[in-house]
Amino acid sequence: MQGHDLIDLGGQVAVVTGAGQNAGRATALELARHNAGGIAINDFVPERAEAVAAEVRALGVPALAVPFDVTDLDAARAANAAITAELGPATVLVNNAGMAGPGASIRPSQNFWEEDPANWQRYLGTNLYGVYNCCFAFIPNMVEAQRGRIVTIVSDSGRVGEARLAVYASSKAGAQGFMRSIAKELGRYQVTANCVSLSALLPDMEEAQRAEIMGGEHMKGLMSRYSIRRCGKSTDVAALVTFLCSGAAEWITGQTYPLNGGYAPSM
Repeated sequence: MQGHDLIDLGGQVAVVTGAGQNAGRATALELARHNAGGIAINDFVPERAEAVAAEVRALGVPALAVPFDVTDLDAARAANAAITAELGPATVLVNNAGMAGPGASIRPSQNFWEEDPANWQRYLGTNLYGVYNCCFAFIPNMVEAQRGRIVTIVSDSGRVGEARLAVYASSKAGAQGFMRSIAKELGRYQVTANCVSLSALLPDMEEAQRAEIMGGEHMKGLMSRYSIRRCGKSTDVAALVTFLCSGAAEWITGQTYPLNGGYAPSM
């Protein structure tokens, strides 16, 4: 007896930004497994985007690599045109691209007043303006179709605050506020807008390597703040995002879902 898939994309075309690796890649593949009509794979690195697109095609789902910089509105618009021509209009948008642009990592470093202001734009450009740009480019598809899903990946640093990450935290908090507002604008068009808020997430790696990292003294101390004492995995993110993009979540909008193993910030 064949079961009914509650987590069904209903044949919608999805675009996932920052999908060339890790959580973005896992999300693209999971969407493909749940009746997506096509997946557009965005990444800074064209080879990574094409490699994941090939994985999606291997699952029997049409896919297109669309390498572009989310901080560039014209590039986002051009990507929308290319996706529409190849796959059809995208009515699912996963804003996964984050951090501070290519090659950057997020590590607590200096107090805000000691930072170089020249670095602020790197955080704001990707985490906030990148979300604006992609929403601006793809929302008209959803309004016209009278259906759609937007999920933006944010951070617990923006939800609860994090010392020495003030600009990064504020960029992620801004994205959350933006999503709550457009959720109110888009509800009448049957379009939902939600956030998934992450804490410590390790990149994809072999289980033996993950176990070695988790066994370190620094990581053990960090994990003492988590009820489930491990870092997040890409598959954790993919599962929740896919649910929020599916028909099962049609009455959920304007929300931020912490995906963090019960993380409690230190006071």
